[in-house]
Amino acid sequence: MVGAGTLATLLVAGAASLFMAWAIGAGSSGSTPFAPAVGANAISVMRAGFYVGLLGLAGAVLQGANVTEAVGKSLILNQPLTPTASIIALVVAAVLVALGVFKGYPIATAFTVTGAVVGVGLALGGDPAWAKYQEIGTLWVLVPFVGGGISYTTARLLRDERIPELALVPVLAGVVGLILANVRFVFLGPEGTQRSVAETLADGFGSTLGARAGISLAIAAVVALALAWDMYGDEARGQRHFLLALGGLVAFSAGGSQVGLALGPLLPLTDTVEIPLLALLFGGGAGLLLGSWTGAPRMIKALSQDYSSLGPRRSIAALIPSFAIAQTAVFFGIPVSFNEIIVSAIIGSGYAAGGSAVSGSKMGYTVLAWLGSLLGAFAISYGAFVVVTGLL
Repeated sequence: MVGAGTLATLLVAGAASLFMAWAIGAGSSGSTPFAPAVGANAISVMRAGFYVGLLGLAGAVLQGANVTEAVGKSLILNQPLTPTASIIALVVAAVLVALGVFKGYPIATAFTVTGAVVGVGLALGGDPAWAKYQEIGTLWVLVPFVGGGISYTTARLLRDERIPELALVPVLAGVVGLILANVRFVFLGPEGTQRSVAETLADGFGSTLGARAGISLAIAAVVALALAWDMYGDEARGQRHFLLALGGLVAFSAGGSQVGLALGPLLPLTDTVEIPLLALLFGGGAGLLLGSWTGAPRMIKALSQDYSSLGPRRSIAALIPSFAIAQTAVFFGIPVSFNEIIVSAIIGSGYAAGGSAVSGSKMGYTVLAWLGSLLGAFAISYGAFVVVTGLL
């Protein structure tokens, strides 16, 4: 039976986690996925916030386990987080992210949560998880170059008059279909595991690598042909449909990644009280949804209008690498900032158009905010834990 003190602690930690989920939904996962689509006038700000909330909830439930477990149990070694440490980490991170939302600057949520968890974990006496830090740091450093580079290249191809869009855009859709065929979902695998559509369908052909590759290519071809047919009837309409589909996929991926930032610090506390992970993921996803519906429009406007003037081509170029990087992070269980992903992609597509529409000063402030959120969250969380434990 759970004691009154333990239950009260869990309620406080749960409230802090919900606040964190709201802040993430209002900022990172709620604003970034549809920002390019809004910038291209393919969807309104309010409608984007509505759909991104629902898709984020679905992603949290179906894909949120990997990042949640990484944040909760892999950032600090030999010392699980205590209730006090979890609450401090969540509150510090949530306040910093919320400040970014209200000021109109996209604070990197993964930087903030990672810094806060590592700060309280080291103050608690845990050991640094250097191997995990190297893995996380490598992805964080590569995101601007890989995402921006792919976005730049894609945007340049789409601007090349020698390549007809009626041929190129369906090929790009096929690439997205290829990735989607290999995205893993919890409902496709046995309990506690995840499987992709390609893996599941390959069971009927011996589950060989060749079968998976063939099925993946077949799915990619179907997606490409479907978009080609749509564009053949109305090219602008087909592009708009593709852009909205990409925004939906990125929103889904955001839910699968970002919910772990809100729930991860809470995970060690569930060792004393048996709470199904699926229930936690649903609760965190609900927090993301609430944040998307109530706070995301401000950040959507900031990303879609302040950073770069986006058209359909550059928006497509920005969302394709965003989806690919997001799913890579989910697969490996690495906390990643969607603001870093999408802003890097927007810059890449912006420079493909000459770079005149990219705000250099805005980007300079944003990079400083990212670095400040990591170091600030670490220092504040470390100090707050020392002070609070000294007073108790």
